[in-house]
Amino acid sequence: MPSVPLMAIVDDDDALRNSLDNLLRSVGFRAQGFASAEAFLHAHQAPETACLILDLRLPGINRLELQRQLVAAHWGMPIIFVTAYADDDAHERGLAAGAVAFLSKPCREEDLLQAIEAALKHS
Repeated sequence: MPSVPLMAIVDDDDALRNSLDNLLRSVGFRAQGFASAEAFLHAHQAPETACLILDLRLPGINRLELQRQLVAAHWGMPIIFVTAYADDDAHERGLAAGAVAFLSKPCREEDLLQAIEAALKHS
């Protein structure tokens, strides 16, 4: 029997992380939340992660450094960026750096689930 995909949620907003965790579990995914990129890296969940849902602005390691470390370690999981600070430049840089989707907070559940579906097909 195939394993249920693990979705990692990296966002410093506890309420958003919990909300996304509940949504993902309600549709059958496994989910694990992290308050920072460092916490995600130290948990050693990257090799098991099917998709990373990542806040664009984080304390500590920023999204580009996290992407660089994941690529250097050959952990090519798809990334979906979510942000409350969307602008065209950030959107373009996120997609150019390899993100499969870029969503503005608060995002609609349908949009996130469609982005996850596309990300899983992409990987």
